[in-house]
Amino acid sequence: MKLSYFTESKDNNFNLIRVIAALGVLVTHSFVLAIGSGDAEPFRISPRLGIGHLMVDIFFVTSGFLVTASLLRRQNTIEFLWARALRIYPALLVMQFLTVFGIGLFLTAIPWTSYLVSSETLKYLVKNAILIADLVPDLPGVFQGNPHSQTVNTSLWTLPYELGMYAILASVWTVLCLVLGAGSRVFKIAIVGGASAVVLLLVLCPVCTAHDVHLPRLFGMFFSGAAAYVLKDRIVLSGPVFWSMMVIVPSAIFLGEPVLFAAYVLALPYILLYLAYIPSGFVRKYNKLGDYSYGIYIYAWPVQQAIVSLAPDVS
Repeated sequence: MKLSYFTESKDNNFNLIRVIAALGVLVTHSFVLAIGSGDAEPFRISPRLGIGHLMVDIFFVTSGFLVTASLLRRQNTIEFLWARALRIYPALLVMQFLTVFGIGLFLTAIPWTSYLVSSETLKYLVKNAILIADLVPDLPGVFQGNPHSQTVNTSLWTLPYELGMYAILASVWTVLCLVLGAGSRVFKIAIVGGASAVVLLLVLCPVCTAHDVHLPRLFGMFFSGAAAYVLKDRIVLSGPVFWSMMVIVPSAIFLGEPVLFAAYVLALPYILLYLAYIPSGFVRKYNKLGDYSYGIYIYAWPVQQAIVSLAPDVS
C-alpha cells in the first residue's frame, strides 16, 4: 500500500518511536556520564555507528518527514516557522531556567552569590536558550567533580542543526514557490535532488560522516525524511521489502563497516516509516499519550549529571 494512504491520518506510531529514541539517547549517555568515556557505550560498532547515532538519526528522519508535511499543508512560511518555534523554544526556556536556577544553583561548588553574578552563568542561560550562537557547555562550579566533568547539557548540540534544517526547508520553499513562482513540483524536485546528492556523498565519502562532522549526516537524514514525504505517492510500504532490509542491513556487518554504513543510511528512512504506519493494534495505544520525547531529550543529561553528582559511586 502506498505511503500516501497513511499520511492523512494521525493514528500512527511516531510518538512511540520518538519516545524510544529519546530513551535510547538517555541510556547511551548513562555510560558516558557514569564512567566518563563514550567508549563504554554498548553495541558501538564504530565512531559513526552506535545506538546513540541511531537514535539521533531517527529524530532527524522523523522530523524531516513530519515538518515537510506541515509546510506543504500550510504553504505559508511564517506560519510554518512560528509552529516550529513553538515546538522548540517554550519548553527549552523552562528547562534552561530550571537548570540554571535549580540544579545549577544547588549543585555548584562555588558560593551562590558568585554563581549568580558570574558572566558565565548569564552566557549559559542566554546562548543555550536562543540556540543561534555557539552553545556554552558548562556553568560555574557545576558538576566539576563528575567523571564527565562540568558539561551541563551536551544533548542540546543537535538543536541548532534542527533549527538549521527548518530554515533551509523554509528558504527553499520561499525562494522557489513564492519568489520565483516555480510551484510545488519544482520544490519537490529540489528536495529529492538535494537529499539524493547528500546521501550519495555520505555513502561514498566516509570522512563526511566522521565523529566530529555532523552537518552532512544530519542534513542527509533530515532531507531523506523530507524526500520520503514528497514522494509519498510513489513509495509502497511492503512487508517483504521491510523484512528484507531488516536482514540485509545487519548482515552487511560481515562486509565491513563502510558497506554496513551505506546499507544503514539507505534503509533507515524506509524501515522507520514502515514501523510508523504498519504495526497496529496494542502498539497504537501509546499514540494517545502524546509526544514526550523532546522533554525527555532536553532534561535527561542535566538530571543524569545531577544523579552522578549526588551519588558519585553510581554504576
